[in-house]
Parts: sequence; structure tokens; C-alpha cells
Amino acid sequence: MRTSHRSPAPDDGSTTVEYAIVTVAVAAFAAVLYTLLTGDSVVSWLTSLVMKALTVPS
Repeated sequence: MRTSHRSPAPDDGSTTVEYAIVTVAVAAFAAVLYTLLTGDSVVSWLTSLVMKALTVPS
């Protein structure tokens, strides 16, 4: 029985590396977005926006 040995192509594994880079980039973006949205200024802005929306003009 004969076994064939294939030498790896230069781009073998590049898809896995691309997925890893994208995953790290998405995680970093999510961390920045979470930090921005949970900051005091954004929370107060959203609270005032909701209060204005719920206020009935007289």
C-alpha cells in the first residue's frame, strides 16, 4: 500500500489565522462599545432622552 505525503501549501492555515484576527478585533470592539455605553455620560443622556419621551406636554 502506498501512502502519499503532500507538502503543505504556503497558505495552509491562513483561514484559521484570519478567523482568529477577526475574533480578536470583534472582542476588542465589543469591549470598547461596552465601556462607552456603560459610561456615566451615555447613561445620563439616555435617561434624559427617555424622560423627555415619557413627559406629556401640558
